[in-house]
Amino acid sequence: MNKKTSISFNNKSNRLHNSKRSFITEDFLLQNEFARNLYDNYAKDLPIIDYHCHLSPRNIANNIQFEDCTQAWLAGDHYKWRAMRTLGVEEKYITGDATNKEKFQKWAETVPYTLRNPLYHWTHLELQRYFGIDQLLGKENGLEIYEKTSAMLQKKTHTTLGLLKQMNVEVVCSTDDPIDELESHQKARKNGTGLKLLPTFRPDKAYAIEDLSTYLDYLEKLSDISGVTINSYQDLIDALSDRIVYFHKHGGRLSDHGLEQLYYFEIGTYDIEVLFKKIKNKNPLSREEINYFKFETLLHLCRMYHTRGWTQQFHLGALRNTNQRMLAKLGPDTGFDSIGDFSQAIALSKFLSLLDSTNQLTKTILYNLNPADNEVMATMIGNFNDGSIKGKIQFGSAWWFLDQKDGMEKQINSLSNLGLLSCFIGMLTDSRSFLSFPRHEYFRRILCNLIGKDVANGELPLDEKWLGKIVSDICYHNAKTYFGF
Repeated sequence: MNKKTSISFNNKSNRLHNSKRSFITEDFLLQNEFARNLYDNYAKDLPIIDYHCHLSPRNIANNIQFEDCTQAWLAGDHYKWRAMRTLGVEEKYITGDATNKEKFQKWAETVPYTLRNPLYHWTHLELQRYFGIDQLLGKENGLEIYEKTSAMLQKKTHTTLGLLKQMNVEVVCSTDDPIDELESHQKARKNGTGLKLLPTFRPDKAYAIEDLSTYLDYLEKLSDISGVTINSYQDLIDALSDRIVYFHKHGGRLSDHGLEQLYYFEIGTYDIEVLFKKIKNKNPLSREEINYFKFETLLHLCRMYHTRGWTQQFHLGALRNTNQRMLAKLGPDTGFDSIGDFSQAIALSKFLSLLDSTNQLTKTILYNLNPADNEVMATMIGNFNDGSIKGKIQFGSAWWFLDQKDGMEKQINSLSNLGLLSCFIGMLTDSRSFLSFPRHEYFRRILCNLIGKDVANGELPLDEKWLGKIVSDICYHNAKTYFGF
């Protein structure tokens, strides 16, 4: 005879819920009262400084409205695409020619199978925060939720600026190529929206010399926009300098670099002008010559950042475009990247030391994609924090594949054990979606819960005022001070 299982939970945050209703309650991820107090009183209502994302500046400046929830929520989201492919969903329902309604329904059918993946948490947080929907998304209610969310997206409260306002977003730093004219940033500033939309200088294409034909086409565009005829390597540096000045004029104070790893060589290992001449003549470079070109170009850029007082960001460790068949079919950034296992410590330390040796190491944020490098990064930042600026060198928040509860906790714990968590500048979205800002809430809840558990375990004092200040600093004030916003 089968008996109904009796389940009881002593912890308020773990109470059972109606299986059709969301498990995202006020106590979500907060496992004791002290953690809840920290979140409610010191984190929850703080503005958001999203200092690294991939939102469209044009969509912000034009304050657009999405035609439906598929366009707002699924387009460009390779996290969701990977999950759907894993479940066996045909590509026509992901990036193909299926209707938006059909694509949303396939996503809805996928969601129940994403349990224990961060997508499960993010999905239900986003449905609640933007649309007030506390149902669990699934096959049975997919079309109903599609219609409801799509209708709400036609309201003034759900334009791009409306969505950002709902989440109390104060600053958005977009990611922009040196050849961008930054028209949208100028328009947003003139419109007086109350939101700071600031550009970030992302010059990866300026040293992406693996494909010489594509690179030479890029140099022509860089030459046109900068007004510098690029016939030599020094011309290239002059053109990039011109664009840095332009970005600075329009509010840019950050740069960003997506790299497998940093490289280090003795200066002069190769004659950089000779290498550039080979590039102009379409003569392929060896792998070592390519790496040297990246090294010296990045070195010049970092020195220019220091002159302007900028912050430089290094996103390290992604193994990109691994599936050549799908790359040819769909292009990059479509969900076929992974964690790489590149050696990081030696070249990184030497590169930073080279800049530091002439006092030209500007504020720097290091992000790693391989969790095996957490302790490397957490100790590396301490090597170059020289007392000139609080938290000058930062161990960046858990990134991409690590942007989930376990990854965030490990990053926070590594930084706590080996550095000063109190100096941390906190979370960012790194997202292309205007519906992704509950990730800041997710981070804040995880942070408060970790500290709350330490208090419960007797590992931290029962001092809500002081610990609350640390939480507020990490969630908002440290970033505001660090970037000078």
